[in-house]
Amino acid sequence: MYLLMIQLMLHAWSDEDCVKVLRKCREAIVGKNNERGKVIIIDIVIGETEDDDAEATATKLFFDMLMMTVVTGRERTQREWEELFSKAGFGRHKITPMFGLRSLIEVFP
Repeated sequence: MYLLMIQLMLHAWSDEDCVKVLRKCREAIVGKNNERGKVIIIDIVIGETEDDDAEATATKLFFDMLMMTVVTGRERTQREWEELFSKAGFGRHKITPMFGLRSLIEVFP
């Protein structure tokens, strides 16, 4: 099984660039013998749970503004992450809130 890990990188890129990277990741984890793997992404997910308090949401939105002004990226909601995964050819994913503002995102072909 192949495993790739991306940490706090995709939020700095546009949707188009993220899809390109994720497609390459998908190609890498689906080995020549059709073995399956997964991509692990550690990044911010805005409004992923109703348990997010106002301070955590405000901080995530601050990072969103920072990404939009400094680089071409942005922070994404769960739905926006799902759209990226779908466009890159992934079949399913799992998002687990942890690491303070960050979440563990597992993506499977």
